[in-house]
Parts: sequence; structure tokens; C-alpha cells
Amino acid sequence: MTGLAGPLVLVGCGKMGGALLHGWLRRGLAATDAFVVEPDPGIRERTRAQHGVSAVAEAKALPAELQPRALVFAVKPQAMAAVLPAYRSLVERGAVVLSIAAGTATARFAAAFGERTPIVRAMPNTPAAIGQGVSALFANVHVTPAQRQLCSALMAAVGAVHWIDDEEQMHAITAISGGGPAYVFLLIETLAKAGIAAGLPEDLAWPLARATVAGSGALAASTEEPVEVLRQNVTSPGGTTQAALAVLMAPDGIQPLFDRAIAAGTRRSHKLA
Repeated sequence: MTGLAGPLVLVGCGKMGGALLHGWLRRGLAATDAFVVEPDPGIRERTRAQHGVSAVAEAKALPAELQPRALVFAVKPQAMAAVLPAYRSLVERGAVVLSIAAGTATARFAAAFGERTPIVRAMPNTPAAIGQGVSALFANVHVTPAQRQLCSALMAAVGAVHWIDDEEQMHAITAISGGGPAYVFLLIETLAKAGIAAGLPEDLAWPLARATVAGSGALAASTEEPVEVLRQNVTSPGGTTQAALAVLMAPDGIQPLFDRAIAAGTRRSHKLA
């Protein structure tokens, strides 16, 4: 059995969990194959109303005979220890565990469910909300090819998927693509504020900054040209862009700043693991 055929259990239906559920249903998962566990009554009722899926408050309310292909954990890392024990019996029925909890190593799931449990750890980012996210996935040695294919399909429903072989890389991935949208939003803020400082009215600077970043990202995604070439295509010798880039690309410019920022995020990920 391949693709998005169920049954599947989604534990947590907040922003990321909700984005995943929406993507799965859009990609063909039957509503009758989706089982959601969500303690928040407002989110639970909204999920039922919007998607027509089964949504319950706790694991023990799931159908007693349920044999899910995958258990997807989309809860906050700090809640994980309290949540996991209730799902041990479902894991024992053959489900692969797929976690999108930042900073939660596969070893934590193995400790809760058993050392031979098939576990996939994923790091998506917030553009998944519009189907344009990117996720890095790591599988332990107990994940079968079919389970790996299933997890690929589950995460591909909200964007691009990249597999890694070294779980240690998740720390840098969390700092780069996990937190990356925040850095891009900061770039929009920075561009707009610089425009205002240069004399533009706010109601012009903000839409210019938003559209410039969005359009540039779309252009980068639509071509196989290296981004270095795309940058050079905008830069006329002796022109205004070259003058600005001379500041941004100086020895104390944006690259060493980002190097320090990503290193700080990676260190923090290590501490949270």
C-alpha cells in the first residue's frame, strides 16, 4: 500500500498539524482514514466542521480496533513526555512514528515505545501552511522502505522533502530552514524600514519590500540558475545595486552575521535536544 491511503492518526492539530491534515486531504486521503487527537475543544470542533474527520480529545477515545499506518506527532516538544505513553499500544500494532516536534530526537520515542520502533523525525517550516514548506526527514534503521515512502508522501503534501542520513544535521537544519522564514520576514522589515529612512512613505515602503522578497523567492524557485548568477544579473557594474552590495558583502557584512546567527541557533538546538 503506497501513497496517502490510511488510516492515519494525527496527534495535535494546531497550525502545523492543521496544515498537514489539510495537505493530506487535498492530496487524496479519505476523511474516514484521518483520526485526529486534539485536546483543545475549539480546534477539535473546527477540525470536524472543516474537514469531516474524526477528532477526539484523547487517545483512549480512538476506535479500539484502529490499526493506523502512521502516528504523526505534532505537539509541542515540552508536552511530548506526557503525551507518548498513551500511544504505545497503537505503535505495537505496526504504525510508523512520524514526529515534527523540533528538538525531539528519535531516541526519545525509542525510549517511550521500544528500541525497535520505526521512527521518522521531520523538520518542516511554516510555509507549509500554504503548501510551500520544506522538510528534512531522518529515519532510524527500523523504518521499512514502504514506511519511508509513506512519510515522504505525508510531508510532500505541504512542500518539498529532503532525506538526511545523519540525525545530528537536524540541529543546523532547524536553525536554517526551520527558523529561516523568520529571517526572511526580518529581511522584509529591514528593507521597509531602510526605505522609510531613505524618504519613502510607509504605505509604499512596506508593499515594495514584501513584493520584492516574495518575487525574488519565486524567481529563485522557478529557475535552475545558481542564485549567485541571479544576483549578478541584477548588479550593473558601477550601479546602485553594486554600491549597496559593497556594504552587504563587506568582510563585516551579511555573511559573517548570518554565520554567527545560524551557529547560535544550532547551539540552542543542541541544548534543547
